[in-house]
Amino acid sequence: MPLTANDVKRFEACRPRLAAIAYRLLGSAGEAEDAVQETFLRWQATDVDRIEVPEAWLTKVLTNLCHNQLTSARARRVTYVGQWLPEPLLAGDPMLGPADTAEQRESVSYAVLTLLERLTPNERAVYVLREAFDYPHREIAEILDITEAASQQIFHRAKKHVADGKARTETDEATARRIVEEFLAAAASGRTEPLVRLLTEDAIAIGDGGGKVPARAKAFEGAIAVAKFLRGLFKPSEAKRAMFGGTPELYAGTAGGDPAVVAVVDGRVVGVICLEVTAEGIAAIRSQVNPDKLDRATARWAATDHGKPVFSTV
Repeated sequence: MPLTANDVKRFEACRPRLAAIAYRLLGSAGEAEDAVQETFLRWQATDVDRIEVPEAWLTKVLTNLCHNQLTSARARRVTYVGQWLPEPLLAGDPMLGPADTAEQRESVSYAVLTLLERLTPNERAVYVLREAFDYPHREIAEILDITEAASQQIFHRAKKHVADGKARTETDEATARRIVEEFLAAAASGRTEPLVRLLTEDAIAIGDGGGKVPARAKAFEGAIAVAKFLRGLFKPSEAKRAMFGGTPELYAGTAGGDPAVVAVVDGRVVGVICLEVTAEGIAAIRSQVNPDKLDRATARWAATDHGKPVFSTV
């Protein structure tokens, strides 16, 4: 039976929440959009009049689609060129979803999205549904076809894995901008000492170029090694200008709530450098320069007032 206008409206009312769940589960906006669209096709193919609680039904379908995607993604990422990092979403992107609580904001931070890659598909699904969307374990159990006790155990295990990472410091927009400005000033100084002062002793730096843009797949480890790498990264060169198609302008922004450097050439986002900030300093620098993972950031950039660049480089 074809969907009525009301049936479509019921789905569209759930779309933002479904997209936010899918992004947290998959770490990719493009894959999240595909999962939501496939959920709509399943909705279209079923007898919707027999579904008592559309949101519960749609969440179950979407979560299981993402669960299957995560299982196959593990195999695909073995052959991924370089280091796989999540797709960064800039401030205000609706796919970031609810940000009313500290748990919701934490669950979509770039640092936590990276940590979620360590979890099994079941752990990731339970963690996202419980921590970010406050689903009771009874409903999570029904969604994943497990027992309520198993859901509770999986959640505690997943939460411990995520907590094993460094305690991230939550920052507001003004603080994030100040951190980025200090970071860029230190990186552009040509000296390692200012950078070392901003970094934790065991800081790391890693990048995702997807085989399309040169990026460091193996992490630089330790404040001195990271500082030396950054000093070279921000040193101007013709080769870098040719690679990006011009001289990037560097802006202070946020990605998933974390302070971020947004590199832009002629309105196109060519890189997002996410800073993981802890009470001890910047603990991780993760650079996303794979152009396949920056289309949505570019679209968001074009739709917002982003002010003036901090400066231009490379």
